[in-house]
Amino acid sequence: MGTVKVIDHPLIKHKISLLRDENTGTRDFRVLVEEIAMLMGYEALRDLPTEPVKVKTPITEAEVPMLSGKKLAVVPILRAGLGMVNGILALVPSAKVGHIGLYRDEVTHEPHEYFCKLPENIEERLVILPDPMLATGGSAVEAVNAIKQRGCTNIKFMCIIAAPEGLETLKNAHPDIDIYVGNLDERLNENAYIVPGLGDAGDRIFGTK
Repeated sequence: MGTVKVIDHPLIKHKISLLRDENTGTRDFRVLVEEIAMLMGYEALRDLPTEPVKVKTPITEAEVPMLSGKKLAVVPILRAGLGMVNGILALVPSAKVGHIGLYRDEVTHEPHEYFCKLPENIEERLVILPDPMLATGGSAVEAVNAIKQRGCTNIKFMCIIAAPEGLETLKNAHPDIDIYVGNLDERLNENAYIVPGLGDAGDRIFGTK
């Protein structure tokens, strides 16, 4: 059974508050997203397996713990999820990176996969699935579906801000995955934007409208 963890850390809360400010420009917004992803990754990766390895220190030979294997993959949901990748890679530079692209049907508003490129042996890997915003939850559910369909069952979803509605949708659809949230906001508005939120994360990361 998966768990939901809202990460209660003052550095993360402070940086999210800076993200919310409409006067925060593209460069600073991008840097903040990376920094938050790294801080959240520290928490999300605390259960990575280690194995004893012998090293020679300047004093003596010692048996010390090191990460066992290189079976981590970071798979951002395009495009906003790209902003979180470097923060996670700063912690685990050897991780492989895949990508999932989704578009929303203009009539049904349902998400559909248009691109999915995953590292080899994905079924053996822990997948970190980052997306800054969890609003309705539709895209996150579809992204997890896509990864599971390709044989992977060890998945951790990571978002900076979540709406209660989206979190509930993702939990109900995939109760077996771990979910890490930087801040749980109040609600969705009539246009399915998170309140108070921070606007469109993709536009603010990449400077587009």
